[in-house]
Amino acid sequence: MDSASEPDKVSKPEMEKEARWADDPAPAYDVICWDDPVNYMEVETHVFMKIFGWDKPTAVKHTIEINDTGKSVLAREEFEQAECYVHQLLHYSLHATMEPVQ
Repeated sequence: MDSASEPDKVSKPEMEKEARWADDPAPAYDVICWDDPVNYMEVETHVFMKIFGWDKPTAVKHTIEINDTGKSVLAREEFEQAECYVHQLLHYSLHATMEPVQ
């Protein structure tokens, strides 16, 4: 049979394995601040109040958690906002990272 007489086969577009729908929530990331021997607790508290707009008791709670356990999850945000928070914390010489929420 001649290939000109066969209909063209149209391949289906490949879809991503984890396709997201418009109403699906965006992946979340935890913003984590880690304990370090350099910064004073008062500085951490002040930075948290400035960056996150927290009241003093909330900022102190996270500062104490960092001191006691070695880290504190400060926020859960979409990628861009989490990255922004991490950069702001790093600007103040705090050890901060972001991790995808499991």
